[in-house]
Amino acid sequence: MPLDRNQIARRAAQELRDGFYVNLGIGMPTLVANYVPANMTVWLQSENGLLGMGPFPTDDAVDADLINAGKQTVTGVAGHSFFSSADSFAMIRGGHIDLAILGAMEVSQEGDIANWMIPGKLVKGMGGAMDLVAGVKRVVVMMEHANKKGESKIIPQCTLPLTGRRCIDMIITELCVLEMDATNPAKRRFVLKELAPGVTTDEVLAKTTAEIFVPASVGTVAC
Repeated sequence: MPLDRNQIARRAAQELRDGFYVNLGIGMPTLVANYVPANMTVWLQSENGLLGMGPFPTDDAVDADLINAGKQTVTGVAGHSFFSSADSFAMIRGGHIDLAILGAMEVSQEGDIANWMIPGKLVKGMGGAMDLVAGVKRVVVMMEHANKKGESKIIPQCTLPLTGRRCIDMIITELCVLEMDATNPAKRRFVLKELAPGVTTDEVLAKTTAEIFVPASVGTVAC
């Protein structure tokens, strides 16, 4: 059975490590804040100038002045801090963020990403996406495997305006987990690492137009 949004977020949270500084993109990636392991210290950073985000607030704990980059109300963990967006981008551009978890409209087989613009449509815009894919040590994408027309979003080459080139390390969708094999710089390709429970390799290949590597043994997403 394909994963739902919360299960995708729970799987993405497995990429967190104790002491990491992590930026969560707008949309589905913000759900990862709800699944940080209880025994782990992770500092969630937001481009608008917040370090130390916690899970989303309950209705009786909403502070309208405490928001993330997507203008959603959030909570802060003990020790959280506020600062200017200039300082926030200095953290990103200076290579001080260990992991970014972003959404995407398209990802190419070489790890290019398009996630900020659909010509002719109103979307939230660039935000810090270009800085994140250029300045963060590791980038994970959470997204649906296909668009609303049923067309694959993991494709040979991106057709939408690019956010960054050859910068995505992992993709997590409702069907599977794909991890970039960067051992051959001349031919970067994603490897099928895990399948959602009940999903087959053939289903993934049928909904993926990019070339991907399928090893002899593929794991199952623990969700």
